[in-house]
Amino acid sequence: MPDISPHAVIALIMEHQIVETTEPLTPESDLFSLGLDSLATMQLMLHLERQFGVRIAPSEMTRNHFATATVLARWLSHPNRSAA
Repeated sequence: MPDISPHAVIALIMEHQIVETTEPLTPESDLFSLGLDSLATMQLMLHLERQFGVRIAPSEMTRNHFATATVLARWLSHPNRSAA
């Protein structure tokens, strides 16, 4: 299982311009309040799968899992998740 940090998630979001914000993006920033919508969530999912070798089922794409970079990194790094 990959060890995914919140800062790695933030770097991915910034690199691929998943959300565009003038506010600093921190591990605890609410991604949805910064503009993460359904299309951006799908784009983020694809980049996460490619970058970290994880699989995210459509049923797992919930607001709770994608709330912040910290929540997302913790969830993706959980040992009960299956890798690609």
